[in-house]
Amino acid sequence: MKLDVHAAVQTAFVLALIGFVLGIWLGVRAIREGRRIPFFRLRRQRVLGGWRSISFSIFLGVFAIVLQRYTEPAVYRFFPPTAMPSRTPTITLTPTITLTPTITLTPTITHTPAISDTPTLTPTPFLPPAIEARFQSTVTPNPDAVFSPLKFAYRIQDGQALNPATVFQNPVRHLYAVFSYDKMLPGAQWTALWYWDGKLVHFETKPWDGAVGGYGYADWNPPLEEWLPGSYSVQIFVGLDWKVVGGFVVQGEPPTSTPTLTPSLSPTPTLTRTPSLTPTSSRTPTPTWTPIPSKTPRPTDTRWPSQTPTK
Repeated sequence: MKLDVHAAVQTAFVLALIGFVLGIWLGVRAIREGRRIPFFRLRRQRVLGGWRSISFSIFLGVFAIVLQRYTEPAVYRFFPPTAMPSRTPTITLTPTITLTPTITLTPTITHTPAISDTPTLTPTPFLPPAIEARFQSTVTPNPDAVFSPLKFAYRIQDGQALNPATVFQNPVRHLYAVFSYDKMLPGAQWTALWYWDGKLVHFETKPWDGAVGGYGYADWNPPLEEWLPGSYSVQIFVGLDWKVVGGFVVQGEPPTSTPTLTPSLSPTPTLTRTPSLTPTSSRTPTPTWTPIPSKTPRPTDTRWPSQTPTK
């Protein structure tokens, strides 16, 4: 197992913190036990032992703080990590085939190839203005910061790439671009750009949160169907300065995601009422007034004259 400077410093820092906590606990415990001893000399020895333990714990705490903040930059100043410079491709002249003229009366037509195998000059990488507008850092980057060539892998261990490669077969998973670095300033803006066939497909830009030197990485974890076959390149910038570029190739078609059918609501048929027959009102005859017969008064009886008696 390889142990780099950063891991060694962190291990020593953790051990110092454990010693600090343990010393404080033992010192307080010794002082409490010493105060309960009735004999003066034994009590004083136990209490003095507790204070010695607390004093040593305070020393360990101060040592842990100094170790965490100043040791790693000091070590990298005398033993900087080796950063291999990236190779710049040179232009190689491709010899052309000269046709030997044959003895013939009819001249032959020489076809000029439309596609030349001679490599062309690659333009220097630059930072797009839209990404530059996202800068948040106010720390001036160190122009002497250096980066090693990029290594691409699915996994990293102890800051280094496991089984790095330059050709990946679909389906491609979470991919890391691993590098070593030196002379970085904490808080300086750094940017990683991921290109596919010259098209920007992913980027990250933020203030540097690592150490002055050591190992770092940029990563991309898109859905599987977004790893299209072709050539990919990763460019690293510190501030506006380009530091390193690396590339890899993805082969094979990516898996296609199966669409999930979403159930839709079907309208429930409603009952339609059949109109019922409404009875038509018939015309009611208007009642006529019949006069009631009145009583005819009966004629009164007329008295007849009675007979007068004769004398």
